[in-house]
Amino acid sequence: MLVATAWILSAFVSAFVWASMIVISTWSILLRLQARLGGKRGLAAAVMTIALLLLLVIPLSLAVGALVGNMDQIVEKANALSHITVPPPPDWVAKIPFQGPKLAAQWQGLAEQGPGSLSAQIAPYAGRFLQWFVGRIGSVGGMILQFLLTVIICAILYVNGETAALGIRKFAMRLAGANGEKAVYLAAATIRSVAMGVIVTAVAQTTVATVGLVVASIPGAGLIAAAILILCLAQIGPLLAMLPAVIWKFYSGDSLWGFVLLAFTLVAGTMDNVMRPILIKKGADLSLILIFAGVIGGMISIGVMGIFIGPVILAVTYVLLRDWVERESEPKEPEAEPVSKAVPA
Repeated sequence: MLVATAWILSAFVSAFVWASMIVISTWSILLRLQARLGGKRGLAAAVMTIALLLLLVIPLSLAVGALVGNMDQIVEKANALSHITVPPPPDWVAKIPFQGPKLAAQWQGLAEQGPGSLSAQIAPYAGRFLQWFVGRIGSVGGMILQFLLTVIICAILYVNGETAALGIRKFAMRLAGANGEKAVYLAAATIRSVAMGVIVTAVAQTTVATVGLVVASIPGAGLIAAAILILCLAQIGPLLAMLPAVIWKFYSGDSLWGFVLLAFTLVAGTMDNVMRPILIKKGADLSLILIFAGVIGGMISIGVMGIFIGPVILAVTYVLLRDWVERESEPKEPEAEPVSKAVPA
């Protein structure tokens, strides 16, 4: 029966996991809101659900929709590489330690081949990547349906959170006794820590960067914002997507808005150094490799939701395994001898 139940509910697993992560991370906010609303849980849950739609689901849907909607434009830009002529390499390229001469020779080879040499090198990889990326994202309708399903599950958990938490604690105690209940509390603290420290920081960085792109009138701002969100979640940061826009703004002769966009870029690129330590506090401060693996692995295995779920799942697994190993490896204190044996007759 358990296998049959898991098979039937498999379509809801990613939405349920993401909803559980959101509810655990924002539970303290719900309780404070409920206290301000005279103890009315239903009203507080409704406000939290609407806030999720406005602050999380709608922006994410727009971001991923921008990626899917502009896929034809991306392919067109990639095909335009066939008309670009690669200039000869500057002298300083050959002076780069170790790989400089080899890089300069390859660059010179592309320049001598004329127009189309760059696209010939990039096209095979770009085509396979675009096909893989579209397959991972899926349709916009299916993505929005999953997001809405997540919000519905969040609303249910907001109303019945104590009952669900009690059931999980009882199940964990049934499996492993006191250690099982401790694992539940540790997992919840880790989810809250990573969700606040990684995801909230990434959303804040993306928001600041998007405002800068819109203010500076950068073409394809929505597409760039979606790329920034993924880069920030992967702990790479927004600079990789923002700096080309800044350079293009200066190159086009609009220095004023170039400096404005540069200011937004610097703020978005450095605010994680302040926000993340404050939000994570004493939680699971994970390494860059683990978070990056969670983002990429989650996207490959689950899809869009895996970008957010992947780091949290790896974080919980890592913290629980670490706690289990450290607890099992602690040396046991020798038992005291009975008084009858320790004291001579």
